[in-house]
Amino acid sequence: VQLQASGGGLVQAGGSLRLSCTASGGTFSNYFMGWFRQAPGKEREIVAAISWSGGRTGYADSVSGRFTISRDNAKNTVYLQMNSPNSEDTAVYYCAADLARTSIMAGTPRYWGQGTQVTVSS
Repeated sequence: VQLQASGGGLVQAGGSLRLSCTASGGTFSNYFMGWFRQAPGKEREIVAAISWSGGRTGYADSVSGRFTISRDNAKNTVYLQMNSPNSEDTAVYYCAADLARTSIMAGTPRYWGQGTQVTVSS
């Protein structure tokens, strides 16, 4: 499975931004999906995850209520809607895929996208 992330860029604090990640080379609906991020000098952390059908989602406490993960299996795409970002959300964002939920939640998915930079200006 190949993952191509897009949508990053510069956003003002309090604004909004939507990241997209399009998959190819596999049956997208078979994969549990997640968004991760890594800020300078920090370890990579999970931001959000979504189940195979999209019926279940989960979020890191730091983004809960501000970010929304969703997926469109017909378009082989997972999204991360970022509302009211702040400077602490500045990071490289990665999408990831795995057949198993546990691998996403453990931060060890089999497939990673290339990362897209999000910079929040205050």
